[in-house]
Formats: sequence, structure tokens, C-alpha cells
Amino acid sequence: MPTISFFFGIIIQMYWRDHPPAHVHAYYQGFEALFSIGNGEIIGGSFPPRASRLVSDWIELRRSELMANWERAKLREPLQAVPGADQP
Repeated sequence: MPTISFFFGIIIQMYWRDHPPAHVHAYYQGFEALFSIGNGEIIGGSFPPRASRLVSDWIELRRSELMANWERAKLREPLQAVPGADQP
């Protein structure tokens, strides 16, 4: 599964041809959660509250880039890196 972003120790990955709804997989200090790209909410797994807010806020800022990657993933095309929450 390609890593598309990394910030503040959080790894963000996306599977090719993953199941709907559009989402990313986030990993942090032994936690794993699936975050909806549509609303930034956790749809599976668990995550520490502060790290969860970071990911949700990042999704809000990068939603268009994440949805473009989701469409690429459905077609099994190469995914693009997405700047992290610690980058402009």
C-alpha cells in the first residue's frame, strides 16, 4: 500500500482499488484508523484524539488532492504524494 503522506509521525496510506467510501489509512504509534475523505471522520479503527484532529484537519485542507488519488487508485494508476500537515 503506497504511503502518500507523512507528518508529525503519522503515516497516511491508500490502497489501490479499495472499498468505498473514499478513505485513507492512518498509522500512529501502534494505532490504525480509516478516515473518510468526505468528512474527515474515523470510519474504522481507533486513533488518539490529538492525532485524529491533525488528520481530520489535514483531510479538509487536502480533500481535492486526496480525491484525485482515490480516483487514480480505482484505476490502479500511480498515486501522488500529498504534502503533510507540517508543509504549506
